[in-house]
Amino acid sequence: MPRNNATSKPCRFNRNRLTQSPEKPVKDVMKQPVYLDYNASAPINAAARDAVVAALDVAGNPSSVHGAGREARKIVDRARRQVADMVGGDAERVIFTSGGTEANNLALNGLENVVVLTSAIEHPSVIEARSDARRISVDANGVIDLGALEDMLRVCRDAGEKVLVSVMLANNETGVIQPVAQAALLAREYGAKIHCDAVQAVGRVPVDMGRLLVDMVSVSAHKIGGPKGIGALIIAPGVMLVPQIRGGGQEKYRRGGTENVAGIAGFGAAAALVDAKLTNADDITAKRDRLENEILAFAPEVVIASRDTARLGNTSCLILPGMPGETQVMTMDLAGVAISSGSACSSGKVRESHVLKEMGVAEPGSAIRVSLGPETTNDEIDMFIRVWSRMRGNAERKKLARNAA
Repeated sequence: MPRNNATSKPCRFNRNRLTQSPEKPVKDVMKQPVYLDYNASAPINAAARDAVVAALDVAGNPSSVHGAGREARKIVDRARRQVADMVGGDAERVIFTSGGTEANNLALNGLENVVVLTSAIEHPSVIEARSDARRISVDANGVIDLGALEDMLRVCRDAGEKVLVSVMLANNETGVIQPVAQAALLAREYGAKIHCDAVQAVGRVPVDMGRLLVDMVSVSAHKIGGPKGIGALIIAPGVMLVPQIRGGGQEKYRRGGTENVAGIAGFGAAAALVDAKLTNADDITAKRDRLENEILAFAPEVVIASRDTARLGNTSCLILPGMPGETQVMTMDLAGVAISSGSACSSGKVRESHVLKEMGVAEPGSAIRVSLGPETTNDEIDMFIRVWSRMRGNAERKKLARNAA
């Protein structure tokens, strides 16, 4: 997915420390900032790192027929099964890509002669993949309007148009969980295909293509403790895609280019641990809820986006009226707390959230995103609350001083 737009300090890792359990990240415990930006990227876990390092020692090209090539192909095939199992898909229909962004672009541009309908709060890699896409409205909580979707599908059917619907499973900024299965039922009723960007959802809620009734699912390794720069699009039987990267027969002629064997190996190792991550979901939600409750007790003017609807248990979008999100991110970063001001995109540039705008939020530019992970501790939550409360208190004192002058 696109890079983080926040100025937060990255987690630092000790490359020699490999004795932790496989699902744990490799951390430098001597000097570690408070990292609360898991929706941008999760720390790589030890199992994924080990898999990457081991694969780097394999010289063969997975397309070669000699022994070294077959060894590389074995690594790719194993990871393909692991990624497929993660989302209830078929290993033969896993297409490895350079990340979630490419997976989304392949899904939206790989079907010929289709009208694309996407929700208005999709990730930029969906919004910008098809400038001609028709946008499905959302309500004040950021939930897709199924009635509007059905109206659009009806118009397309009456016009004789083939349709692809694209709806994310969980929003990367607010954490809102979308009714993908209901949208898929509507799509099927009107003869449309449906794609789901599940990049933020995997590892946080169960993801199963069969239950979601979708034709395509996008996933990315670095959101679940795998390496950056590797993702996948998993397709259902009957989906035929035109390759967007040509020049080789790799990925069953669906995506040209020599496979990133090391990245794929790390992706597979991280995918194999996703079920274990789900066991921590209630604990993560409890930490997130405590953070929100204490912030509201100190600053009742804060707005928590989508608080009254189903959302990921690790995500909190806090809006402090009158203070730009960029200022909050930089202030927190200077204190050693890494957060972001929305989607991690645009190579470090901070943009006002199109998601919050579509939801009708009054001050979308005053939002920050706090996203937790399995390794987040109560001490780190306390640290965030202390630093954020001090920042807000200083801003209030300055405001009072200006008014008194």
